[in-house]
Amino acid sequence: MSGHIAAIFRHPVKGFTPESLAHVDLAPGQGFPADRVWAVENGPSGFDPDAPAWMSKQKFTVLAAIPKVAAARTRHDDATGVFTAEAAGRPTFAGRLSEPAGREAFAAWLTAFLEPDDLRGPLRVVEARGDFRFTDHPLGQVSIVNLASVRDLSQKMGVELDPLRFRANLYVEGWPAWAENDWEGRELMAGWARTRVYKPIVRCAATEVDPATGVKDLDVVKALFDNYGHMNCGIYVHATAAGRVGLGDAITAPMQAAP
Repeated sequence: MSGHIAAIFRHPVKGFTPESLAHVDLAPGQGFPADRVWAVENGPSGFDPDAPAWMSKQKFTVLAAIPKVAAARTRHDDATGVFTAEAAGRPTFAGRLSEPAGREAFAAWLTAFLEPDDLRGPLRVVEARGDFRFTDHPLGQVSIVNLASVRDLSQKMGVELDPLRFRANLYVEGWPAWAENDWEGRELMAGWARTRVYKPIVRCAATEVDPATGVKDLDVVKALFDNYGHMNCGIYVHATAAGRVGLGDAITAPMQAAP
């Protein structure tokens, strides 16, 4: 059974705008390149960049806690290192999050953009180092969503769900709906990279926010449970052999359990 890579996305700042890619290079023990490298701390979290440790998404400005985050449009330019943020009624922000001054300036821009009730304390942009990433799960290195599963859920709900609600790294066409829920521990070839399925992704309130408007409009988590008896949509995988994954590449579903 084989599908193909229909879309590739990274999220340079946790909770903010996904950015489409033509290809990505995966390697064992590493997070998804340039994905969730920064996060915005919503009040003191205790995060130590010199000894990074996983923390709950609720410590940060994410859609699950602050839907308005989706109304900001952000972009990181790899060539210049400049990060930009735009929102209706606000001046455009431009700065380098790799620099302390840029991180402080973006925190100030975001403080002015968000509602006072959204803030639990001072905002602070924190940066991941090495292979650490601000993922929703401590071992959630690469996330994959099956577009057939999203369409099946859309049909059950009677609406057309934007797949970007699920904030995945890789989106796949060609797999049967929900087949991925049974692949835990199995090997999967994604382009030229070999991966192993870690676990299904249990969904949260972030999926209830329209990524285009920043409005919380659909109870996706309840719909998953009501229609399927679970709250899964997508899978986490870990790279076991390095390789490039590009748009249109085959992504081969596992045929037998890995040893």
